[in-house]
Amino acid sequence: MANFENESIKYDCFRGCTVVIDETTGEPECTYRQGCCKLGDHNWLKGVTQAGVPDILEVRFKNTRKGIYINDSGQSIKQGDLVVVEAATGHDLGIVTLEGPIVLKQMKNKGISLENTEFKKIYRKAKNYDIIKWQEAIAREQETMIKARRIAAEMGLEMKIGDVEFQGDGTKAIFYYIADGRVDFRQLIKVFAEEFRIRIEMKQIGARQEAGLIGGLGVCGRELCCANYVTNFQSISTSAARCQDLSLNPQKLAGQCGKLKCCLNYEVANYLDAQSRLPKVHEPLEFQDGIAYLVKTDILKEIMYFSYDKSSLADVYPMTAEEVLEVIRMNRKGIKPESLKEDIEPMAPEFITAVGDDSISRFDKPRGKKSGRKNHRRRGGDKKKDAQQ
Repeated sequence: MANFENESIKYDCFRGCTVVIDETTGEPECTYRQGCCKLGDHNWLKGVTQAGVPDILEVRFKNTRKGIYINDSGQSIKQGDLVVVEAATGHDLGIVTLEGPIVLKQMKNKGISLENTEFKKIYRKAKNYDIIKWQEAIAREQETMIKARRIAAEMGLEMKIGDVEFQGDGTKAIFYYIADGRVDFRQLIKVFAEEFRIRIEMKQIGARQEAGLIGGLGVCGRELCCANYVTNFQSISTSAARCQDLSLNPQKLAGQCGKLKCCLNYEVANYLDAQSRLPKVHEPLEFQDGIAYLVKTDILKEIMYFSYDKSSLADVYPMTAEEVLEVIRMNRKGIKPESLKEDIEPMAPEFITAVGDDSISRFDKPRGKKSGRKNHRRRGGDKKKDAQQ
């Protein structure tokens, strides 16, 4: 939760709401702030009604936790309302983010059946005392997480507690933790229950899910995909980087979570489709004036660069995939084309390395014109002196 210039206004980006403290009564007033929270939703079917659809709504809680609930309150509840919902023990408080037919689309994406699922209920709209208790529970989360980390470290458990989420009534808390292996936290739960006087739920998450909970900015300058819209994490391997001809540099391929970046999978299908149309060059191409070596391939443009000197990129000759395939067929028949230099002019490849970006001299101003004029004047002055003598 971040504070800005006005101390009476607080922006809770973890839950997607704005909290305003009334100066007269001191009570908090919460409003839904769409787009401020992680995995925010947009109702593309707003205003569209569908007959026979029950009053089912999507309710979000802290970070990426959401649920589908049925309105059993008899009240007219719409998007942005704070509602009190059914929980395993007690009740919870969340914000309605979707309503109408779009909720059925969300259920289909998550594999939730309308006929075979018993939905939890929405009891009523949240009242002032519900919001006050909710805000008091939220205020305890940061301190609870710090104490929980200290207790886990003292007990010597190989785990990291990444976040703590209190239930709306303040009687229960979910501890999100990361661990490489299995952790026996039975004794830890007893210590937590005695220390915090609440019900404890331990939930193990992965490194990618932790990055989605915490959020941040990627090297591209945009918000992390896992915190913005990614919900299903697919397996990522170095083969995704190899097929895109990327450098296998762990520092560049790893994301904020320390794992391979999710965006490595975004363009794999396009690269595989383009590579299927590129010929396999296992040997250099033979021409009458020499042997041409493959030095670079532009996969998406389907252009292959060849050079007569495999250790130099000074003079490279681009060829399309069809031209390369034709030369390979000719070489197999024992025919050597005349030369690469006939119709194609040598050119430098369009790709560049990042080595030049680190050169400090790029900040220096270009010199030469002024010094040239000064030298010209000096040479002219010397000639005049020689003539006078």
